[in-house]
Amino acid sequence: MTGTAISRGLRIAAALALTASALAGCSGDGKGTPAWTAGSPGGSSTADPSAGATAPGAPGASASASGAASGTASAGASAGATAAAWKTFTDPGKTVSFDLPQEWIAQAVAPAQGTLPGALKIEVKDSEGRYLATLQTGLPAQAAGPCAAEAAKPYVVVSSVPVELPHRGGEGTIDPHVVFRVIQGYKYFGSYGITNVVGGAEGKSCALQNVVRGPEGKGDYSFGDLAELKAFAPDQKVAPAKSFDTLAQADAYVNAGSEFANVQRMLMSLKIKN
Repeated sequence: MTGTAISRGLRIAAALALTASALAGCSGDGKGTPAWTAGSPGGSSTADPSAGATAPGAPGASASASGAASGTASAGASAGATAAAWKTFTDPGKTVSFDLPQEWIAQAVAPAQGTLPGALKIEVKDSEGRYLATLQTGLPAQAAGPCAAEAAKPYVVVSSVPVELPHRGGEGTIDPHVVFRVIQGYKYFGSYGITNVVGGAEGKSCALQNVVRGPEGKGDYSFGDLAELKAFAPDQKVAPAKSFDTLAQADAYVNAGSEFANVQRMLMSLKIKN
């Protein structure tokens, strides 16, 4: 398939995904069923999943083991197998909690400057110390930047599952979802996270925010590998975003592998105290 055909297929798929998902790819089954065909599914992601910031842990954070799995992923979640044993992370103030595989590491680090009082920042890594996701709360509201039509890139929602989380509505928002989205650049760049922010008009965007608008006075929050996904330039560092040579590779990552299945289950387990 030629690059022109792939690009055309991506634009068509993005438009279909936008229509079906009410601006956020809110598919009912959660599994990627993209309406495109591209390349061979046998390739692998070229991103380096180990890249991610590290910092000393804050005292008092806890991750209590539950032994066996502490619940099952919501219907329609990724088809990949999840870990057999899970534990629950809870911050000292018991304001947030989420489940993660027994061997993964959840570590509280210093919140970013400018966050609200009581804000949290928790990094999740796998058993080998490779970065997977960050939970951040108390984020100041930040509107999406301007996006000129000629700068917007086609994107596809590969997976989208609704999740119950506190949020505020308003223009440009939907109900929260756990998503995996791919945006087209010199490669196909993918990212997972929770969001209730509309992706973009007509299946195109300059940046896709993995952010939930929190209740009034609580600040926004994010949980994913990136707070914002964009199409990277060739000289920019891609990780921790994923990069794929074909759309079929992105589909395989979501629907056939265990990493995304575990991540998706973790993100869907998030509980935030109002």
